[in-house]
Amino acid sequence: MTTSKIRYESRLQKLIDYIYSHLNENLDLITMAEVAGISQYHLHRIYTSIYGESLSSMIKRLRLHKSAGLLVNTDLVIEEVAKQSGYRHLQSFSRAFSAEFGVPPAGFRQQRLPERNKHIDLLTPQDVAREKMSMQNSKMNNEFSVTLEQVEQDLALVVYPHQGSYMNIGQAFEKLSGWAGVRQLFDQDSRMMAVYFHDPDNTPEQDLRSLAGLTLALEKQPSLEAPFEQYQIDAGKYAVLHFKGPYADMHSAYRWFFGTWLAESGYEVADKPPFEEYLNDPRQVPPSELLTDIYMPLK
Repeated sequence: MTTSKIRYESRLQKLIDYIYSHLNENLDLITMAEVAGISQYHLHRIYTSIYGESLSSMIKRLRLHKSAGLLVNTDLVIEEVAKQSGYRHLQSFSRAFSAEFGVPPAGFRQQRLPERNKHIDLLTPQDVAREKMSMQNSKMNNEFSVTLEQVEQDLALVVYPHQGSYMNIGQAFEKLSGWAGVRQLFDQDSRMMAVYFHDPDNTPEQDLRSLAGLTLALEKQPSLEAPFEQYQIDAGKYAVLHFKGPYADMHSAYRWFFGTWLAESGYEVADKPPFEEYLNDPRQVPPSELLTDIYMPLK
């Protein structure tokens, strides 16, 4: 059965690329079957057997993840957010979003905006930015905890590189998970991690580079073919921010972690990229229950 699954791996990776590029369009079964080169009568069964999730569930999850990012990071009206996320009707989008996030789209956005005071229009852009950051910092201090941890030994990873928006690194994780699944590489010690090399506030989106990774001891790693690579996370001291909630909210957590906590901690950051560890599965828990540890390397 594993050999049979491996036969379909490259075809399904091509389909994943297609889905990510066309989330705002109608993704009908016939077209997806043609892209994958797999009979429409068997596509759903084969995809589910490899990825452990139905195609329809995966598409819905990705669309809602995209919409959450648009709500947090853009000023698009909600109707346009729905459209860009593949929902033709605002009512169906609001219903699906509310069921997944526990709050309607407008409420989700409002919870993540600073409180507007009466003289907001009289403030300069710099005043608005300072006020927003101050309120975000206060919120972060109340909601997040940071601990110091010693990673005792180097961590060997198999990684799939990703170029572009960090919000889309899930595309690389889908391919990595399928690759590992068909080779039966997951075990009780498996850890899903991502490494981020650039600051998205200071780097053009098309130049952002990251790695979707799976911990796998070197002696257990099969022969790797591009684009899969080996990567090592070095042992050492790390500050770890424990984050709970949608991935769309993590950008603000990073700003507080590196912009406020680090400055007040007395520690110095090491010349290594930060990485994240994902402690549960977005296919199995709602966005509000997602758990992520953000590791900041320290000198």
